[in-house]
Amino acid sequence: MKNILLAACSAILFVVGCNSNKEVAENNEPEGIFPYPIHQDTLENGLNVVTVPYESPGLASFYLVVRAGSRDEVEEGKTGFAHFFEHMMFRGTDKYSKEEYSEALKAIGAAANANTWWDRTLYHMTGNADMLDKMFELEADRFMNLKYSQEDFKVEAGAVKGEYTKNYSSPYSKLYEKTYNTAFKEHTYSHTTIGFWEDVVDMPNQYDYSLEFFDRFYRPEYTTLMVVGDVNKEEVMTLAKKYFGVWERGSFKQEIPQEPEQQETRHAHIQEANFPPVLGLNYKGPAFSVENNDMAVLDVIGNMAFAEKSDIYKKLVIEEQKVRSLSAGGLNMVDPGLWSVNAVLVDKSDMSYVKSEIDALLEKLKTEPVDSVLLTETKSNIKYSYAMNLDSPSNIANSLSSYIWLTGDPADVNKAYQQYEEVTAEDIMRVAKKYFVDYHLTISTITGDEQLQVAEMLNINL
Repeated sequence: MKNILLAACSAILFVVGCNSNKEVAENNEPEGIFPYPIHQDTLENGLNVVTVPYESPGLASFYLVVRAGSRDEVEEGKTGFAHFFEHMMFRGTDKYSKEEYSEALKAIGAAANANTWWDRTLYHMTGNADMLDKMFELEADRFMNLKYSQEDFKVEAGAVKGEYTKNYSSPYSKLYEKTYNTAFKEHTYSHTTIGFWEDVVDMPNQYDYSLEFFDRFYRPEYTTLMVVGDVNKEEVMTLAKKYFGVWERGSFKQEIPQEPEQQETRHAHIQEANFPPVLGLNYKGPAFSVENNDMAVLDVIGNMAFAEKSDIYKKLVIEEQKVRSLSAGGLNMVDPGLWSVNAVLVDKSDMSYVKSEIDALLEKLKTEPVDSVLLTETKSNIKYSYAMNLDSPSNIANSLSSYIWLTGDPADVNKAYQQYEEVTAEDIMRVAKKYFVDYHLTISTITGDEQLQVAEMLNINL
């Protein structure tokens, strides 16, 4: 369920390493929620190749998932480079300049774009399936032969700075940045995808490091190639070997610092006059896993306990009209992230009251079983909302890409949605007790007041 911090994330804006070309994780017959066969193969260099045939005459989506995001930016003073390469990958090569790349896309009726997240960078193209050979050629060329001058680098670094300035004019984006920086002290989730401001400002001076970053992560063992649509696996594998088979494997392995257990309630505050007051309760949550269902249980809680049909929504938003919007949810992440409840208030004087109502509901979830009919309806809604969206090659590829960067195996979508099916009332009480604890909480707020005033109002010890 989308909440304020997730929306702010969107505004800012793997990897199976194998040693043979034998087929792996072959799913000829769909098992579970995903209705189409998933074919997986690996090249000798470690590139994972995924093919999903889908009835879309003349249309195919081509995805490259690189398991390198802002999570991998561990060196001090060097954040924002994963996002930076989302830009630089469109700067061209000796074979195709930036302009020639764009013209080649137009010639084959394709559109290409990219986006970055904490755990990955995603490049995608959708176009004429009959021109799949050209798609492979274009993408293999820039992934292996990207070339840019210091001048090009500085121009794009300036564009990233401008993007940061534009995005962070929003108080929501400022709060998103400060919340994660407050909640995480050691782990690299402490900085946003776009990076720390001081690092973005210094980025034009980091040309040599940019080359090193590209050399580390733009390698076949960090990458999965996926094609969905009017294609077959034999054609895809033939083209993958032809264009990506000579891509050299790297040797770099990143060590991500582990976040120590949080031991106290923390507070992230943005002082913004004449802006709707905001309250967020951000609890440390679990990493995504198909072996542990804690994240699935939290998803069910967010979709059930804070939905528009929920009692607390009806009370705070509709009846009392103290809250403009109310939502809850978390992100699927490789390492433990945050699960949040967010409220936009009408009047800041109600902030303590609204927090107490949310606290009471979270406490109730720990001890009282939820209604069985409501639980069944919620799980069904989660399942069918996903299934109904699998209606185009790009939607299908996008949905599978998340499991590629989370686990390395797109077929894990079936395990993930089976977890929702198996969530029980007992699971909800167990997970609520485990995660909704004050010493794992970071409270985020926006008001026109100074932080100390808000902290006193909410009884937060700074």
